[in-house]
Amino acid sequence: MDGARAIADPVRREILALVRTSPLPAGTIAAHFSISRPAVSKHLRVLIECGVVEATSAGRQRIYSLRTEPLVDVAAYLERLLSPSLAMHLDALETEVARARRERRAEPASVSIIEGESA
Repeated sequence: MDGARAIADPVRREILALVRTSPLPAGTIAAHFSISRPAVSKHLRVLIECGVVEATSAGRQRIYSLRTEPLVDVAAYLERLLSPSLAMHLDALETEVARARRERRAEPASVSIIEGESA
């Protein structure tokens, strides 16, 4: 699951966020970080190897853009991982709502007796 490797590092996650909206040249990406340009290049190389970023040449620049397909597997895995937990919480909530309704139905109706009146 190369998509998981791609998002394992916070710098790579930030790079993905940067190129999500529009393709960017390496220099623009590197300018967002306090790490060295070679370090950013290394992260870009990992993202390309994982298939989540695509590099194209435009003159002397390399332009990087997001490829979401490999991340779909990661999203599906996380959904499967988290779904049972969410379902368990929803089941517990449903049980509590049903219990509260039963208790409400079981409460005796309040009877008010007004003094001085006879039935």
